[in-house]
Amino acid sequence: MHQLTVDLTDQQRVELVRTRDRDHRAYLRECAAALLKVADGQSARQVALSGLNKPRQADTVYRWLSKYKSGGIAALVHKQRGHRGFSPSAGGSAKRTDPPTP
Repeated sequence: MHQLTVDLTDQQRVELVRTRDRDHRAYLRECAAALLKVADGQSARQVALSGLNKPRQADTVYRWLSKYKSGGIAALVHKQRGHRGFSPSAGGSAKRTDPPTP
């Protein structure tokens, strides 16, 4: 079976180290840490099982590698989804605006 690896330029390594150490998004710090470990020679499976703060599925680390190879760190950033909470434009209202009838 072919092992999925990543070869980093000096600039990519610096960017991943900066992301791992300083980004405000925990999931992105974890992805960067995993990618750096794979680039340093560990298998993605090994990183997934015991190289991160909590165990992950090996397919998760493979997915991160694939995304990174196709689009860099920008490809790892989660896309914003629709707001799931209360929306006044959806027809609901948290409080009444008309006075109650006696």
